[in-house]
Amino acid sequence: MLAIGLVLNTLGIGLFCWAIFALAVYALPFFVALTLGITAFQSGAGVVGALLIGTAGGALTLAAGQAAAAITRSLTLRIAIATAFAVPAAVAGYHVAFALSRIGTTSLAWREIFACLGAICVGGTAWTRLTVFAEPRPFEVAGMVENPSTSILPAATRER
Repeated sequence: MLAIGLVLNTLGIGLFCWAIFALAVYALPFFVALTLGITAFQSGAGVVGALLIGTAGGALTLAAGQAAAAITRSLTLRIAIATAFAVPAAVAGYHVAFALSRIGTTSLAWREIFACLGAICVGGTAWTRLTVFAEPRPFEVAGMVENPSTSILPAATRER
């Protein structure tokens, strides 16, 4: 029975860590949705209205962030967008790693070290998942593309 418990605990912690990394990109939209939902509920929208407003706000935040990161050409703006998504994910990763490190160690210094490593890993995962949507574009100067494609000439021009 002890072996089954150890295996199930390991699988449960592994599943929980996988969920944290898989859901890292959604930390900012979740915070936005939660804030909008609570604000709407406190202003008298009711439970259903607050759920609808929060869900719509979170979905709009995620869609706008991913679209902006994919469309923009400015490297500075891409970094700002990726940072806006990575920072809440890093904060969530810090707190999860800090809580999970309590299982294995009692030293506060080691718990802080593990929590900082968790924040870096989860924030980096959110950063990477958001920047995957951005396609690299060829270098453009004054409307000229570095590697222009060959133009297709009509058959009459070629046969001259």
